[in-house]
Amino acid sequence: MNFVAWMIVASEIGFWIVIILGLITRYIFKKEKLGFFFLALTPVIDLLLLVTTSIDMYRGATATTAHAIAAVYIGISIAFGRDMIKWADVRFRYYIAKQGSKPIQLFGMDYARQYLKSWGKHVLAYAIGAGILFILIFSINDSARTEALDGILKLWTLVLGIDLIIAITNFIWPKKRKA
Repeated sequence: MNFVAWMIVASEIGFWIVIILGLITRYIFKKEKLGFFFLALTPVIDLLLLVTTSIDMYRGATATTAHAIAAVYIGISIAFGRDMIKWADVRFRYYIAKQGSKPIQLFGMDYARQYLKSWGKHVLAYAIGAGILFILIFSINDSARTEALDGILKLWTLVLGIDLIIAITNFIWPKKRKA
């Protein structure tokens, strides 16, 4: 596994560590500002990954799937990061800190609308990640060195289309409560 792949793993672990530290600090130790500080570190992790990937490519590395996944990761983290933090916050508050109300599970048209909003964020993540991939592809200007980036971009385009189909089907066949 190459250095960029390890950085992706470290970024994901770091992302959840700062979220957990933020939530523990906020709800267990009752330190709101320090908890917010930890939660605010999540974009710094994305920036470190972006810098690491860019430096590696600038130094002449041939793009691997890990380089492409780094761009995907950054796009997803930026587009969904706030939602992931909110998701973790609601569950931590209810299940660990024993505060607040139980997380709501959506069904029917509410679920379909929520999924469609999520697909919109997927489009945003795609725009960010694809933008990074395009910048890398065009700045390197060597198709032999950027083949992996192009492959992931095509795959992600397909996944985005499939996700849209799923979003539409949620309106046709709404998610039902289990009996």
